[in-house]
Amino acid sequence: MMRTRPLKVALLGCGVVGSEVARIMTTHADDLTARIGAPVELAGVAVRRPSKVREGIDPALVTTDATALVKRGDIDVVVEVIGGIEPARALITTAFEHGASVVSANKALLAQDGAALHAAAVEHGRDLYYEAAVAGAIPLIRPLRESLAGDKVNRVLGIVNGTTNFILDKMDSTGAGYQEALDEATALGYAEADPTADVEGFDAAAKAAILAGIAFHTRVRLDDVYREGMTEVTSADFASARQMGCTIKLLAICERAVDGGSVTARVHPAMIPLDHPLASVRGAYNAVFVEAEAAGQLMFYGPGAGGAPTASAVLGDLVAVCRNKLAGSTGPGESAYTQLPVSPMGDVVTRYHISLDVADKPGVLAQVATVFAEHGVSIDTVRQSGKDGEASLVVVTHRAADAALTGTVDALRKLDTVRGVASIMRVEGE
Repeated sequence: MMRTRPLKVALLGCGVVGSEVARIMTTHADDLTARIGAPVELAGVAVRRPSKVREGIDPALVTTDATALVKRGDIDVVVEVIGGIEPARALITTAFEHGASVVSANKALLAQDGAALHAAAVEHGRDLYYEAAVAGAIPLIRPLRESLAGDKVNRVLGIVNGTTNFILDKMDSTGAGYQEALDEATALGYAEADPTADVEGFDAAAKAAILAGIAFHTRVRLDDVYREGMTEVTSADFASARQMGCTIKLLAICERAVDGGSVTARVHPAMIPLDHPLASVRGAYNAVFVEAEAAGQLMFYGPGAGGAPTASAVLGDLVAVCRNKLAGSTGPGESAYTQLPVSPMGDVVTRYHISLDVADKPGVLAQVATVFAEHGVSIDTVRQSGKDGEASLVVVTHRAADAALTGTVDALRKLDTVRGVASIMRVEGE
């Protein structure tokens, strides 16, 4: 039987995503009612600039007092799309205290304080859903949290930032340098005026923390995630990658140790083979590759940002939370029963591509090979070219621990015949 009294929704933030949420709630009102089993009503919209015209939103619903809105007591669901740590954290906990469940797209807050927010939701018997916090419209969190709940996930490998993928794709396909590709991304609206969060990997690191926590049923915070940006990637790196049959992507990688006793989470540029599914992800799209024991290899692909795609994920959560509200239940919360430690980057084992500038004379290769051997790093292939007394030496290793590779590179820099380390890049996806 359809309930006639509407479920009331408070919207915190009405920017690119929030305005799309409001629009879809209005234009698809009848469908949402049918899917939920009750009407949903936009009961208030908290913004910073109330004078701004917002098409399709009754000005009477607009307020600058977000705290008063979530404290009303008649709000069933709060949708938080303002981002940042505060006041979002305080508003979400206040919403729980005053009877509302929460749908959030706030990756930074969830990566930093997800455990505390989940605890507050449980304490007050409310839902906390956040599909839109990772990979925009791509259904990813719910499959990990629900569809694969009976399986054992061993690895999550993905492109989770559209801006960086657009830049790297342009560098690869056109030969553009980093700054040229960034300028194009900015002009097209893919990159913010200050792109630091994207290009330095902070955005992807927050998403990696969330994904690792869900995939491995353990608590992983933003501080646990190793992070490298992609601002130092050059056209020469892409040329080297092509010679290996690879391309370069900024990857978020979450792995369970072989012995199952720990996990790692990291974000950095990496070479991946051209035949890997992630190598063909172009433009500003996102894709995440999941490896599970029973399900095998799964890939999730689609637009990872933007107003409408992200709003789609928000509305999916809104429908689920409203259904739970009508049923008098809550959905799955935090699952952190394994309490696995997060290993440091030094313990991570992978392959490496190292490009060295060396003197072009006999014995250099032998010196370099000796340094690798002394640090227990096995060499897979070597390529050398040079003239006029200078040479380039490219070494690709077998799998080695990051700490061992770091020691190797430090020792190489001390050789008189090594002029410099041009680049170091991990090789993933093999």
